[in-house]
Amino acid sequence: MFALVLLSASAFATQQAAPVAIAIHGGAGTLKAADLTDDLKAAYLSKMTDALRTGHDILRSGGASVDAVVATVEVLEQSPLFNAGIGAVMTFEGKHELDASLMSGADLQAGAVSGVTTVGSPIRLAHTVMLQSPHVMLAGPGAEGFARSIGMPAVDNTSFTTPRRAEQLQRVKERINARISARTDLEQRVPPHKWGTVGAVALDRDGNLAAATSTGGMTAKRWGRVGDSPIIGAGTFADNRSCAVSATGHGEYFIRFNVAADICARVRYRQATIGEAAQQVLFDELLPVGGTGGVIVINPRGDIVMPFNTPGMYRGAIDTDGNLQLGIFKQSEEQ
Repeated sequence: MFALVLLSASAFATQQAAPVAIAIHGGAGTLKAADLTDDLKAAYLSKMTDALRTGHDILRSGGASVDAVVATVEVLEQSPLFNAGIGAVMTFEGKHELDASLMSGADLQAGAVSGVTTVGSPIRLAHTVMLQSPHVMLAGPGAEGFARSIGMPAVDNTSFTTPRRAEQLQRVKERINARISARTDLEQRVPPHKWGTVGAVALDRDGNLAAATSTGGMTAKRWGRVGDSPIIGAGTFADNRSCAVSATGHGEYFIRFNVAADICARVRYRQATIGEAAQQVLFDELLPVGGTGGVIVINPRGDIVMPFNTPGMYRGAIDTDGNLQLGIFKQSEEQ
């Protein structure tokens, strides 16, 4: 005699479902706990939770990792708290030039846009570049022309402006104009705590990885400056054979050291763990030459690391067990 146990279809599917996971960042830099009021800290944590839940819901329902990271980053682009979309920093001329990129780990397809000024969601446009164009990166007026050709409506550049960013630009310009050395101007025009790029990485039920990054760049940037965020391999990379990475920090260093791709290469070819690879790149390669920032990394098992070599990084994750984790400062300093 034996007992027959019957499982409902939904219970069986739940037991058999492959794991999903997602992580986000909202910028790394010289963040100080004293600069964050309780209300402001709560606002950051709430918005990061909203973004994570948005992407995780897509993954949990069987959606693709690419769709999850795009939707997640869009939530952050629509918040004035972060340097992406609404709330993006301003150029020296008082405008907004936005960058974004996306990569699929399943087939290494990618899309990116740079220097767009009238696109409401740069990450959505980068996704469309990947899906509907034969190219990887479109820039400036060409990218905006492509956006119009696919029916994406134009928005006024001033729609991204917030009082905080306008005041920030004024303060930085005053410091720039007070300097004599062009080299000092270039290196110090942005206070180190002003990095605010946003990004997401995810693993879906099919075992596919994806990464997405979006930014407004550097305050008071000039001459069409482009950082690492729209550059595949520097600020964004995803490969099912290794990991998915989204980066935030001083873009010039992340470009020179090909940070996102280097982390994944160390995982793939050296069999390093994602923690080891990220630590090596951030602390052994970047930091000795002055490169500061952080990364979020996920591997095909859904393991997540979120290291940074700055005092703080806005970050969060929902792991394969559904546990939510949020942080701003180093773990020992979190309250």
